[in-house]
Amino acid sequence: MTKFKPAKWPRTLRSQEGWFGGSSKDAIYHRSWMKNQGLPSDLFDGRPVIGICNTWSQLTPCNAHLRDLAERVKHGIYEAGGLPLEFPVFSAGESTLRPTAMMFRNLAAMDVEEALRGTPLDGVVLMVGCDKTTPALLMGAASVDIPAIVVTGGPMLNGKWRGQDIGSGTSLWQLSEDRKAGKISTEDFLEAEIAMSRSPGSCNTMGTASTMASMAEALGMALSGNAAIPAVDSRRRVMAHITGRRIVDMVKDDLKPSDVLTKEAFENAIRVNGAIGGSTNAVIHLLAIAGRVGIDLSLDDWDRLGRDIPTIVNLQPSGKYLMEEFFYSGGLPVVIKALAEAGKLHNDALTVSGETMWDQVKEVRNWNDDVIRPFEKALTESGGIAVVKGNLAPNGAVLKPSAATPELLTHRGRAVVFEDIDDYKAKIYDEDLDIDENCIMVLKNCGPKGYPGMAEVGNMGLPPKVLRKGITDMVRISDARMSGTAYGTVVLHTSPEAAAGGPLAVVQNGDMIELDVPNRRLHLDISDAELKQRLADWHSTVPVPASGYASLYYKSVIGADKGADFDFLVGHRGKEIPKDSH
Repeated sequence: MTKFKPAKWPRTLRSQEGWFGGSSKDAIYHRSWMKNQGLPSDLFDGRPVIGICNTWSQLTPCNAHLRDLAERVKHGIYEAGGLPLEFPVFSAGESTLRPTAMMFRNLAAMDVEEALRGTPLDGVVLMVGCDKTTPALLMGAASVDIPAIVVTGGPMLNGKWRGQDIGSGTSLWQLSEDRKAGKISTEDFLEAEIAMSRSPGSCNTMGTASTMASMAEALGMALSGNAAIPAVDSRRRVMAHITGRRIVDMVKDDLKPSDVLTKEAFENAIRVNGAIGGSTNAVIHLLAIAGRVGIDLSLDDWDRLGRDIPTIVNLQPSGKYLMEEFFYSGGLPVVIKALAEAGKLHNDALTVSGETMWDQVKEVRNWNDDVIRPFEKALTESGGIAVVKGNLAPNGAVLKPSAATPELLTHRGRAVVFEDIDDYKAKIYDEDLDIDENCIMVLKNCGPKGYPGMAEVGNMGLPPKVLRKGITDMVRISDARMSGTAYGTVVLHTSPEAAAGGPLAVVQNGDMIELDVPNRRLHLDISDAELKQRLADWHSTVPVPASGYASLYYKSVIGADKGADFDFLVGHRGKEIPKDSH
């Protein structure tokens, strides 16, 4: 690692150069309007102006408490001698936004990028929580490259129902299957509903929100310990406060995302994801973030770096516990230390604290070795994300071994095909559906273009007649995503997707499919000549949006294997001050 050299301080910042400095008409114009908020003149004396980029929204329940945390960030910024200015950006709420929050991740990233570049900001605190808000804000900030730091809203408290802990998402999928199998009643299901989400915060399992909070910390873009603090714990407010202090010093030092988001940082994050049993969604998001800073990251990197990483965090959906226990055990710093001591990390990777990754964690302790296990007692010896390829997925597909049934990781079965999600919903309850537990369920047209937006429908619920046998898992293949809270032997992100004419589009009922995760193979058992002919005869049944954002999305989104960003957003556009507005 090239040692970071702080910039000279004091110096003229972009907020002074382009907006607030001097006595010109334009400078007076910018300052005078800001003063209608009651800001004293000396706040425009050249001190760092810090944006607080807030994804607060009551329509994004995971982020509905971020107003309070933003106030704590402001306290820290003022203490450190900066001027905090809070602003809203589009908030993509996973639990409420249709057709899927993933469709709007890129929109939110555009919002962030243009807000940062076009306003008088020298640095920014990224206030995130729900699944897509974390990658969206990191993508936007990376494309501008002013000093930036992440503070997350934190996970909810454990769900409590009938004397047991229940996890957000994970328990929902489990209980839904139990109801279909006749194990619980609708009344039981409704009673569990009110026990699942009993405090502010994001998912309390190792779902995508908790995974992406961990990825931000593992990348070095958040202060050490940020990922796991519960939303309602006072230490979450302390984290927001000290993050406010830190961003001011980052501006003075000119410590930017490009200094932190190196190839080594992404490799660290991939290995941490394996150790925590992180969400498959992290694959798409890290690929997209890497694309914004010009880092060459691929699915092959995910597979190579995750193969020898054991899953040591015993959390749902891979394990037993929830995020509260993870925090009380020491949180992500304990995991990072364990990987570093095992020689699995780039210890000298720079973080937003100004310290290396190793310097931040070398003194931490593990307070519960059943929650964060030693390597020899890992949940899965080879965690990480498995990337399978073959004639059914030439560009790759992903699977999460720690959440899969080991016996199904090598499986050959008859395809039962659903042409889209509506076809699946129409057929899955049909007692005459020709399916058993040895079959492979195949779902098409749910990728970036197909859904559109690549919804979290890949973990298709099993048919009731199979569930009644006591079967809880089957191999499922699609071009969709699945929630990080979900589980099962589920092959996702099959690329090229069906709507783009990938081989998945021409799978037929009765075809035999072979899944061989140890050898990273996904094969449709037909001849090359037949596959070629089927593809030549194929035509898309997916309607092309005629106008609006959906049209832009359809025309511009790239494949899941490249991060599903927009083709025109990949890359770094910088922080150059735009032309005068008047």
